[in-house]
Amino acid sequence: MAPTANRIVSLLPSATEIVAALGLADRLVGISHECDYPEEICNRPRVTRCEIHGSDLPSAAIDTWVRDMLAARGTLYTLDEELIRELRPDVILTQRLCDVCAVNYGSVAAYAATLPAPPPVINLEPMRLADIFADIRLVARSCGVPEQAEALVGALQQRVEAVTSRVAAVPNRPKCFLMEWVDPPFCAGHWNPELVELAGGVDPIGRKGHPSRRVAWDEISRADPDVVVLACCGWAVDRTRREMSLLAGRDEWRSLRAVEQGRVFVLDGNAYFSRPGPRIVDSLEMLAEVLHPDGMSRARPAGAGQGGAARPQRTPL
Repeated sequence: MAPTANRIVSLLPSATEIVAALGLADRLVGISHECDYPEEICNRPRVTRCEIHGSDLPSAAIDTWVRDMLAARGTLYTLDEELIRELRPDVILTQRLCDVCAVNYGSVAAYAATLPAPPPVINLEPMRLADIFADIRLVARSCGVPEQAEALVGALQQRVEAVTSRVAAVPNRPKCFLMEWVDPPFCAGHWNPELVELAGGVDPIGRKGHPSRRVAWDEISRADPDVVVLACCGWAVDRTRREMSLLAGRDEWRSLRAVEQGRVFVLDGNAYFSRPGPRIVDSLEMLAEVLHPDGMSRARPAGAGQGGAARPQRTPL
């Protein structure tokens, strides 16, 4: 077993939430510029920054900036190396899954090796729901408290099973396009298409267990989903809703079955769908309510939505 980590630095919002859910929030000595939950950790020193964080730029401009910065620098983020050295972490939690989501893993590992007492750098790289649960166990082991993961994972799995058992008898499985970006449009990837399946739907465009990708409008038109869920990566509901005019101006969008029938929803991608931590199960429960409102609205188990999960919001069209 790893020695107890009393000084944890987290470079990921999801890792920060895992640490807190394990009861170790008091050991967090440094967090990323994006970490915002639970509230008790928000006063910790911020060890990363990003020039575009909190920007009001439209989605197309952000997409261009991200691609240009990755091509020029290989990373979107700056690590406060001096501050981390002062914080003397026993462990650093990060990821190599996506260079858009956090500081480049190689840069973090190389820097950690220069510290007087080099801490282990723990890579969280989930592709599916089971990987998220495995990462909770990995964080617990790395922090010297493996036993604390089992109760947390067990409770999350019970909530997943409550959803899947509820939708098992539902006769229809609607086509659900889970949209991770507006302009250009991106489909869902990694664990999110799996969440759609577990919630009783089928994502005709998403890439289960693989990164999300840019999709053409004619592909979206051919899929003609019954339901569209906008859960933009890194954006809360209000920020996503501000981009809706870009969609409303497109003939392909207006002709979709989901749009014509008023089955378009905006959910919080930042707090839930883009964050592979404990609140990913809240994401599943929200999807189930969207896809099968009659069967799920009265079925949220005890403990669901503890992260402040908003009820699904239908967009004005």
